[in-house]
Amino acid sequence: MRLFELLLFLSNIGLFALTVLLKKGRRRSPVFIASGISTLLLVIHWTVEGYRIQLFFPYCITIIFLANSSYSYFKKIGQIKIPRFMLGSIYTAIAIMLVVTGGLMYTFPVFKLPEPTGEFKVGTQTFHFVDPSREEIFDEAREGKRELMVQVWYPAQAGTGKYARFIPDTPVLRYMAANYGLPGFTFGHLKYVSSHAYSGAEVSSAQTSYPLILANPGFGSSRFLHTSQAENLASHGYIVAVIDHTYNTFATVFPDGRITTSTTNDLFSPDHDYRTERGNRDKLGNVLTGDVALALDQFELLQSGQIPSHLKGRIDLGHVGVFGHSIGGATAYDASYDPRIAVGIDLDGGLYRLRDREGLRKPFLFIKSESEFEKLKMVMDNRVYTDAELNRIGSTREWMDQGTEDKKLELERMRETVDEGGQFLYIKNTEHLNFADVQFISPIFKMLGITGKIAPERANSVINAYMLDFFDMYLKNQGGTLMKGPDRRFPEVKFVTPL
Repeated sequence: MRLFELLLFLSNIGLFALTVLLKKGRRRSPVFIASGISTLLLVIHWTVEGYRIQLFFPYCITIIFLANSSYSYFKKIGQIKIPRFMLGSIYTAIAIMLVVTGGLMYTFPVFKLPEPTGEFKVGTQTFHFVDPSREEIFDEAREGKRELMVQVWYPAQAGTGKYARFIPDTPVLRYMAANYGLPGFTFGHLKYVSSHAYSGAEVSSAQTSYPLILANPGFGSSRFLHTSQAENLASHGYIVAVIDHTYNTFATVFPDGRITTSTTNDLFSPDHDYRTERGNRDKLGNVLTGDVALALDQFELLQSGQIPSHLKGRIDLGHVGVFGHSIGGATAYDASYDPRIAVGIDLDGGLYRLRDREGLRKPFLFIKSESEFEKLKMVMDNRVYTDAELNRIGSTREWMDQGTEDKKLELERMRETVDEGGQFLYIKNTEHLNFADVQFISPIFKMLGITGKIAPERANSVINAYMLDFFDMYLKNQGGTLMKGPDRRFPEVKFVTPL
C-alpha cells in the first residue's frame, strides 16, 4: 500500500469521524480544515503515485466534503437541515464506501516485488524474434511465421534513473483481468508496480561473459509473471530470457501494436477423450519446444552481433540452462534434449511427449507444489481413486486410469534424470501458482486456495534459493549445497527419495 493513498484513506475516515462526532455548531472549521488536508493529499497522491479505480470512493468523498465544507465556511451559514433518516442513510453510505475501499486496497495492493539477492544491478531489454522456418498454426485468420516476444534480464552496470515497470506493456492488463474472470479495469493499478531492473542498461563489465538461462511461463500466463525469478538470477550473474509463447499467453504486445491473446485453449475441451487431450497437449508442447530452439538460435546471432544489442560478445553459450512453470516446466524438460542446453528445472509441470523420446540423460531439477506431489504420491503408492473421489474432482475411471499410466512413465523419466545428478523435491504449503509472481498480486488468492498457505515472499525466497543453487552447480561449477539434502534453513523443502 502506497504512502499517500493510505494517508488519503485515513483522512477520509477522519473527515467522516469529525462529521459524525462533533456537534453541528462546532463542525464548520474542523471539517473545512480536514477536507483541505484531504484535498491536498488527493492532489499529491494523483501527482506522485497516480490514481487508481480502487480509490474511486475516497476521491468522491474528498471532493464532496471539500465543496460542502467550503460553501458552509465561506458563506458563514449553518448546516443545512437534513431529515434524520436521510442523514443516517448518507452516513451509512459513506461508511460502506470506506469499508469497501479498505477491502479493495487490501485485495488489490500496489505491491513491491522482492529485492534481488545478488551483487549485480539488473538491466532488461525486450526482443522480437521471427522464425522463418515455421508457419503460425494458432491463428487461422492470419498467415504468417511464428514470432515471439522475449524479455531479457542481465547483470548491468550501476543503473541510473527509474526502474522499469513490472508490466511495461500496460494494454495487456485488461486481458489479464479477463483471464481471471474480472472486469477489464481490475488490474489497472499494476502499471504502478516497479521492477528492480533498468531498461536498456549496459551489461556489467565485471565478467567477460555470463551463462544463459531460457525460461518458459505456464499456460495462459506471461513473461512478466516471472520477473522476480529472472531478476534474482540476473543479479547473481546470469543472462535470463523469458519467452512469451505467442497465443499461449493471456496477451502479448508486438512492436507494431498488435496484441495476440490465448487461442491454444481451443485445443482442449471437456468433450475430448484422454488420448485426444494428450495428443493436443503434445501438439502444443512441440510448438513450445520449437520456441526455445528459436530463442537459442537468436541468442547465437545476438552473441555474434548479427542482431545488434548490448549483449554482443557477452553471452556464454557454452553454459546454457532452462526452466519453466507448469507446461513451461514441461517445455524446459523437452527442450533440454537440445545438445546446446546443459541443465534444466521444472517448476510444478507435468511432462509431455513422453512416448516420443528416450529418457533425458542430463541433470534436471523437479520442484513440485505440495498439492501436485500428493497426486504423484498416489501414483507411486499405486493407490486407486474411489468413486466418491472421482466425482469430487470431476473425472472418470477410464480417464484416471490412462492418466495414471502416463504419470508412471513420467515418474520413470524423472527417476532417470535424478540419477544423472538432478533432484526431485516439493515445498510444503504451496499450490501451483506459488511458482509465479501472480502470488503477489492479491492476498485473496491465498484465501481462495489459488496459492498455498505459505507466505508469497517466503515461497519466492525458497524457490529462488534452490533454482540458483542448482544452476550455480552445473553452469558455474560452484554451489550445490542445497542439492545434497534437507537444509534447516528451508524446512518447507522435502526431498523425495527414492522415486
